Parts: sequence; structure tokens; C-alpha cells
Amino acid sequence: MLALGTLDDAGRPWTTLLGGEAGFVRSLGQSVVGIKTLVDPLHDPVIDILLRDKHEGQTQKRENDHPIVAALGIDLATRSRVKLAGNLVAGLLRPTSTPLGGNSTEAQIVIKVVQSLGNCPKYLNKKEIVPTVPQPALVSSKVPLPVEAINLLARADVLFLSSSHGHLTMGTNNRGGSAGFCRVIKNDHTGTILVYPEYSGNRLYQTLGNLQTTPKAGIVVPDFDSGDMLHMTGTTEVLIGKAAADLLPRSNLVVKIQIEAARFIHNGLAFRGTSGEPSPYNPPVRFLAHEGSSGVDVQKVSDCTVYAKLIKKELLTPTIGRFRFSVSDLEAAGRWKPGQYVALSFEDELGAGYSHMRDDDPASLNDDLVRSFTVSSPRRGGTPEDEMEITIRNVGKVTAFLFRQNVRAGLEVPLKGFSGTFTIHQDKDDVVPFVAGGIGITPLLAQLPDLDLRRVRLIWTLNLTDVGLAIDTFERYPQLASSTTLYLSGAADGGQELQPALRLQQYGAQVCKRRLAISDLLSIQGQAALPSTTWYICAGAELRQTLLSWLSDRKVVYESFYY
Repeated sequence: MLALGTLDDAGRPWTTLLGGEAGFVRSLGQSVVGIKTLVDPLHDPVIDILLRDKHEGQTQKRENDHPIVAALGIDLATRSRVKLAGNLVAGLLRPTSTPLGGNSTEAQIVIKVVQSLGNCPKYLNKKEIVPTVPQPALVSSKVPLPVEAINLLARADVLFLSSSHGHLTMGTNNRGGSAGFCRVIKNDHTGTILVYPEYSGNRLYQTLGNLQTTPKAGIVVPDFDSGDMLHMTGTTEVLIGKAAADLLPRSNLVVKIQIEAARFIHNGLAFRGTSGEPSPYNPPVRFLAHEGSSGVDVQKVSDCTVYAKLIKKELLTPTIGRFRFSVSDLEAAGRWKPGQYVALSFEDELGAGYSHMRDDDPASLNDDLVRSFTVSSPRRGGTPEDEMEITIRNVGKVTAFLFRQNVRAGLEVPLKGFSGTFTIHQDKDDVVPFVAGGIGITPLLAQLPDLDLRRVRLIWTLNLTDVGLAIDTFERYPQLASSTTLYLSGAADGGQELQPALRLQQYGAQVCKRRLAISDLLSIQGQAALPSTTWYICAGAELRQTLLSWLSDRKVVYESFYY
């Protein structure tokens, strides 16, 4: 494939995507390349700009006018890419027949290359490209974008962007990541604004430098399944630091684009792409602050840094522990509510500094080392007001660091804020069914003092190796045991499976030594079985999806482990 960019008469960048057949771009001599491929002469903005006022079959030489162009040659099957910049020398359009007997238009373009640069494979998701014959049809040439274009942005894992330094030179490159990495801030009669995060790169800042001197960008977003193309051009704003994080939490650098003109073309691509291996460097999608799934509410009461100091650590099982922190400034941090999570930053403790590539640990390259943990201690009932507890499993770099800590070392980490709305509502006479998967019990723990436990139905799936968590919970909240049914799976240490089950039964809990089944939910008696009852779920992704399918006809409120 070749992403090709140029400027229109108003100095606005546009980008298109060409290719499909191997060898459609080739060297014609020193620093001269030729392009020969099927194009859309009616709707493609770049072809229109470069070959305007042409006559079909007649070469258009640019004797005194050599428009600046930029290109990105890219092979998604191997994650190879190279940037080119230069000027258009000549071009022509001519009709051609397709293998199926239809008609199409072929472009032949000659470019004088002035600059070139190879790029790394980061953030490129593999795709196998297969050529096809385009049958372009213009769907929309207006802003706001049509629904089909918005849906394409939500699925897109790559876009191609052209920028310029005035009228002197241009650059074309890609931005990629997980599907949906480019977010839509708004799309209505007042305009369309997009934003995407700038991930850790090569620090040459060629695109960002252009956007600083000439804040304009041209973007094309391809749909590799349908062949649709979304061309856009607009003005840009580069946001850094707090301004970036306020708009797109967990980001230190973002590009915001006010769309001025757009074309959405159906079946305009001359190829299709089959998705392969995603890039191991892709960070999770960063959601807009108002979208509610992004994770961290930054402290807004004060600009001072608030710290959480580790003051107590208790191991409940070999892999689950409870950690208590004191908060240095409760007013600045904000008072948390039961069911919320706290965001803590471990960058100062675990940050490895900048690296261009890190193949041994690619996910760490864009890891800000901010982690969100459910606050498991109630607001009332034994914990001082300026202290909080988290109950966590040792599953990664940050949790392993906490499990290694000696409390006497006095660990202090920045507290970024509290967020979340996983609140359990229990009106008079309501029976509340709560399904927890392992450590998913934590949101319930923080809200137990506010609930009538006689009207709670806790369905708790647990591995036998984690029975210590259930024992600790029943020791702290004895009334909860009689409202609990435990489903134990796995094998205990030494094969001693009966003893933990007997101990849990002594607290008054019902114990089933098997996996949870749909019949267990349907057999719950009383008001919890009513269709109007709200079910609460906190479990891992696989169990959560299973539970949602089982409770498809019920109202369900759930918390994810991935904030």
C-alpha cells in the first residue's frame, strides 16, 4: 500500500490510500519513483488535486509547477514502512478494463523523491492485503460525518495522516493502535472534532513539528473489510500534559482535529485486508473523560500532589493481599464513596525511562504505571477517615511490587484521584443478588455496612486456593455468610479439598464444590428471582460475559476489572 498526501489550493492537506498489487510502485531511476494503480478520478481528493484538468490518456507534465507530495510505503504483512517526500513530476489517467470485463481508471504518477526515512514497526497491526477492483460511490461530502463514517472510526485500528511545513515540504505517516484509538469528541451541526493519542515514538517529532508550525492535517481512514474510505482535512491543536489528560485521561500528548471538509466513499479501496496479529506495542484504548470508561478522575480540588502511604499489609492467600494506605491530604484528594476505585501512580518507583523499542516488554513502552484498585474498606466501621484499604491479587508488575514491600520502608506514591459509580441500591424490602468472581467481592465489601445483609444474595465463585479470602470476609462480616453460596473449583494445596469447604460451612455459608451453572441463578428463591430485580456483577471478562448471557432478560449492573 501507499498512502499519498498533497495540498489543495487552500493549503489544506489531503491523504489517499493506493495499491493492492505487489510492485505497483517501483523505481524509475535515481530518486524517481513511478506509481501505476487503479484510482477513483471522481471523488478521491488527492487524485483530483494532482491530476486536475487532465485529459484521459494524455500525460500531464508539471514543467514549472511541481506540487509537493509525501508518501508512506507500507507492508502490513511484515510491518515494514518507509516515508518519502518530494514533488510531482508527471501524471496521467487512462481508462482500463478490469479482469471481470468492467471499466475502471488507472493512474500513472511520477514523483521525484527529495527525502526518505525508514520507520519502526510499532503500532502496526498485521494484515494480509488482497487486490480487488474498486467501484467507488460517494456517500457524503459534508460535515458532520454520516453514521457509517462514525462507525468506521470506532472500528479503525489505523489511520494515515499528512502534514506540511507551510508550502515547503510535507510528511505522511500512520497512526495506529487498538480499534477505536481515535475518539470522536463531537459530531453534530456545530461541527466534527476528533482526537487521538500520540504514543511513544522515535522522538523525531516530524509530524508534530509540522502541526506546530502549520496546524493542518489530512487524514484517510480505510475499512479493510468493505473497501470504504473516509477522507478528512482540518485544523489541528496539539495538547500537552494536563490539557491532554483532561481531554483524554492517561495521555500526555494528544492531537485534536477540527474537521473542515470530508468525503466518505463506499468501496473506494483497490484492495481488502484480512486482520492478523495485533501489534504487541498497542496500549489499551484511552477513552474521553466524558465517556466514563477511561479510568482516572484527576484531582481538581488542588494542584498539589497528594500521596498515599503504605501503612499495613496482610496476606490473605498466597496471591491475594490487603493493603492499607493513609492519604496525605484528604481534602485535595476528594472523599471517596463506597464502590469507587482509587488511581495510584507508580511511575516514580517503576518507570524505566524512554526507549524507542522494547521488544522484551513492548506493553511497557506506553505504560504510565497508573493503576486503579477498588477501595475495599467501608467509609464507616473501623477505618480512620484518612485511611483506605485495597484488596488485590498479585497479577502484574505493580501488584508484584506492592507484595514485595516492607511496610517499614514507608512507601509513598502519588494518588491521582477516585472515580467509579458501582453503587449497590437497596430500597425497602429489596433483595439484592450479587455475583462475584474471586477478587470481584471487593466492591461489595466497601458497601456492606450500608446494606441489610439479610436481603443480600451473594453468589461467589472461588478457587480453592483462595479460600482464605472468604474466611477473612466472614470473620469480618459474620452476617454475610448466611446470605452466601460459594462455588469452589480447582485443587487445594496437597489435595486437601474437604477441609476448606467444611470450615466455610461452619460460618453458615452454603458450599458447592463445582462450577457455577445457569440453573443456580434461576433457582434463587424470593424477590431476587423477580424480573424487576437488579443484579450486580463483578467478575473477570469471561465469567462476566457468561453471566450477562444467562441474565439477558434482567437488569444488570456490572463492574469490570479493566477500568
